[in-house]
Amino acid sequence: MISIDALAVEFSGHTLFKDVSFVINENDKIALMGKNGAGKSTMMKIIAGEQKGSRGHVRCPKDAVIAYLPQHLLTEDNCTVFEEASKAFKHVFEMQEEMDQLNKALETRTDYESDEYMSIIEKVSEVGEKFYALEDLNYDAEVEKALRGLGFKREDLHRLTSEFSGGWRMRIELAKILLQKPDLILLDEPTNHIDIESVIWLEDFLVNKAKAVVVISHDRAFIDNITNRTIEVTMGRIYDYKANYSHYLQLREERRANQIKAYQEQQKFIADNKLFIERFKGTYSKTNQVTSRERMLEKLEIIEIDDIDTSSLKLRFPPSQRSGDYPVTVKDLSKSYGEHVVFKNANMSISRGEKVSFVGRNGEGKSTMIKAIMGEIDFEGKCSLGHNVKVGYFAQNQASLLDIDLTVFQTVDEVAEGDIRTQIKNILGRFMFGGDDIDKKVSVLSGGEKTRLAMVKLLLEPVNLLILDEPTNHLDLKSKDVLKEALLAFDGTLILVSHDRDFLQGLSQKVFEFKDQRVIEHFETIDAFLERNRIESLKQIDLKN
Repeated sequence: MISIDALAVEFSGHTLFKDVSFVINENDKIALMGKNGAGKSTMMKIIAGEQKGSRGHVRCPKDAVIAYLPQHLLTEDNCTVFEEASKAFKHVFEMQEEMDQLNKALETRTDYESDEYMSIIEKVSEVGEKFYALEDLNYDAEVEKALRGLGFKREDLHRLTSEFSGGWRMRIELAKILLQKPDLILLDEPTNHIDIESVIWLEDFLVNKAKAVVVISHDRAFIDNITNRTIEVTMGRIYDYKANYSHYLQLREERRANQIKAYQEQQKFIADNKLFIERFKGTYSKTNQVTSRERMLEKLEIIEIDDIDTSSLKLRFPPSQRSGDYPVTVKDLSKSYGEHVVFKNANMSISRGEKVSFVGRNGEGKSTMIKAIMGEIDFEGKCSLGHNVKVGYFAQNQASLLDIDLTVFQTVDEVAEGDIRTQIKNILGRFMFGGDDIDKKVSVLSGGEKTRLAMVKLLLEPVNLLILDEPTNHLDLKSKDVLKEALLAFDGTLILVSHDRDFLQGLSQKVFEFKDQRVIEHFETIDAFLERNRIESLKQIDLKN
């Protein structure tokens, strides 16, 4: 359907990737994978027509509809949620309006034999053929169904888009894309700003209703559930497998193991023949055999072993002083914004060394509770930190708070104190900022690189209470795995907000669910809670459909 031919991107003497070729077929569900900075988003922008490559071409049918959802996007502020989402059918409404105007013109004109009258008839026939070929839909119902599936309540539909956060605006744009029913949907980190229930709804839509899909995501569970093909961008080239990501990793390991085995056998074969040639080079009776083997070695194609990306984040949270028995205590806590009640009479007690998860739909109060714990907002009730508690807080927008005019080194240098300042380069190296990377401006960093840099700042002083609000947004899979291992080894107390099911699994022993203005304590692992939540969410999807 859509072909990418010999695509290359080069800038400032650096080759991002080259000679990339593949075809996107109808109903392909492709995971575009690779570490941060490998060129995934750049490749997607080129396919979407948003950017040009240095060389190569993207070819697609003339009437193909390609819909693209970038990582960062804001809708207009002068209309309601419903009106913004309805723009997905703008071409239909314009066609209908044109039909009405043409028919009205025919009703009022009497010059039946004129060229102008015949021209209008021809136009009515042309537009009508396109209009009546469209699927018969209740457009209002389709818009509401998509928005409700993505987490909007019915009363939200007529609120202005300006009242919603960037994450909710992203959902509006996603709804517009889904409603267009395009031939190809390009999604760059679509799950970064939506909750678990909405992710499950999106999975169901992409698997059962979408045509071709190419998705960049660091949510392993999401990409494994929706994709049947994986294209990894690494070391300037691609590897293409007809398998979901987890299966692809197994196939890649098997392929590389076979390459190594074949390479070793070939090297032994070459060594044996060179030994024979050296031994019998001056022997007259062996002249033909020696010559034959020399020619064979000259023509031999040496087996290559695929390069692998060995760079990885080295992360360890430094030890800190022991805190009191209960680092966080919340009693009868309520929070409202005007008439909107976020939650009321919330109670929670988090013990030293406990790892807990805050879960729930967007807008139910997870981040609000964190702000209350941090003392950033007013509230009713009590919320206190225990004895000797030192908090490390990673906000949901932490990466965007970095000063884009500073370099990577300057960002860390301005907050480092004491002896740690002599180790800044080593610390940055552990976070995959090596060589000239430390002199890069923050403004040119990818989303994942900014997140890693924000994490460096968090680790500059020991803490015994870590509060992480969506820390994995924009982190690649390898970095997420390393962060997860570091959190499992962390000896302090952890409060974690995340919608990433794969990342959450195994990380906490207690769950606080934010739902219907309440905070519900679940004495179960996050794994058990997520499985129960998944089943209930799938039942809700069936009811909506």
